Amino acid sequence: MKSSTSYSRIANWAAHISGRPVTFVLAVTVILAWIVTGPLFHFSDTWQLVINTATTIITFLMVFLIQNTQNRDTQAMQVKLDELIRATKGAHNALLDLEHLEDEQLDAFRSRYERLAQSARAELLKGNTDTDTPEA
Repeated sequence: MKSSTSYSRIANWAAHISGRPVTFVLAVTVILAWIVTGPLFHFSDTWQLVINTATTIITFLMVFLIQNTQNRDTQAMQVKLDELIRATKGAHNALLDLEHLEDEQLDAFRSRYERLAQSARAELLKGNTDTDTPEA
């Protein structure tokens, strides 16, 4: 658990730093420095390899960093939505934790709510409201 906590702390720090304007400016500065040194190194294969290797490594690592951040954000949002469902009178507690259902089960819930939405739109066209609780 300690290594997971360390990874999360490092990933959060790296995500915070990489999203700052100063980091973008630093990246642009590195690219400009590389371009300026082109004539000095006669635009050699090694000169090109340096930037290609650096950008490939950074891109590779950023993919994992972005995925980690996205996973954490999604998990936090799911917990918040689950709490809203749990705390709302008349809400269906069966909707809690839907992200862990099999595709077929999730499709069944989606179909049910699509039918409810179609019914509500039809009621709106008739001049009625769509703010009721259909099952009540």
